[in-house]
Amino acid sequence: MYLKVVGSAAGGGFPQWNCNFHLSRDARKGAETIRPRTQSSLAASADDAHWVLFNASPDIRQQIAATPELQPAETAPPRSTPISAVVLTNADVDHIAGLLSLRERQRFVIYATARVLAVLAQNAIFNVVDPALVERRELKLHEISPILDWQNRPTGISVEAFAVPGKIALFLEDQAKAEQGFGTEEGDTIGLKITSENAVSAVFYIPGCARIDGDLRQRLDQASCLLFDGTVYTDNEMLTSGVGSKTGQRMGHLHISGDDGSMHALADLAIRRRIYVHINNTNPILDDRSPEATAVRKGGWEIGYDGMEIRL
Repeated sequence: MYLKVVGSAAGGGFPQWNCNFHLSRDARKGAETIRPRTQSSLAASADDAHWVLFNASPDIRQQIAATPELQPAETAPPRSTPISAVVLTNADVDHIAGLLSLRERQRFVIYATARVLAVLAQNAIFNVVDPALVERRELKLHEISPILDWQNRPTGISVEAFAVPGKIALFLEDQAKAEQGFGTEEGDTIGLKITSENAVSAVFYIPGCARIDGDLRQRLDQASCLLFDGTVYTDNEMLTSGVGSKTGQRMGHLHISGDDGSMHALADLAIRRRIYVHINNTNPILDDRSPEATAVRKGGWEIGYDGMEIRL
């Protein structure tokens, strides 16, 4: 199984269009230790020919242009794509808005939970991705789902979806239910165990997670590879950097550092390879030479970047 990190940044990308925090300024100046990043997405293939895309970011056109594997083959028909399916992990804008760029009457399949499919159905703009051509298929939690193309041919990729602590998408929040998670329900945020017929191990993809509970710890122990939510390094970094008023927890993301952060919570698990993705533009690990990036690497983690390749 071959995987490629197509986008490694959180919502807004890096540098974000209106962000004047020093990390974004340095990225615009071409600082050697800072890589620009597009918004969160992963691609997987069992045969290097047919691809499954995990989340469709607003940057999808740019991401396809930067990823030859996702472009039409020279010998393919005038309109074609190697992308057989798109699997969604939640209904956040940075994970679904890219569907609107895939509207050119091209056949593929969308997989998501019933909660996320309902969001697409209730927003008529997503009908530009014609449901008569692009079938929407439900992912059942805790079931192994082979990912099939629009002709029901196997891609060789299978997923097991499981609920993780998270939050309903920002634009769906119900302020009247603030004390109950703004209306968050099971299926709003999921993690995925990704396998292929030929791979000897699996990849866990969890770009959004608000808390690591006992069930998730048990699931991840002995994992070969984990791509995990690295949105913020400290819970209050958006406040201290002066770019926002929300904590990581308020946004549905667990911070990396400290005794209550993800790095500590997963430190004792036997996970062979650990990679942070979905990294916000305020997160100091974006600078490869920062003390925070050094601490993450010493903790056994890699810092995801666009174009990062994984083979299992």
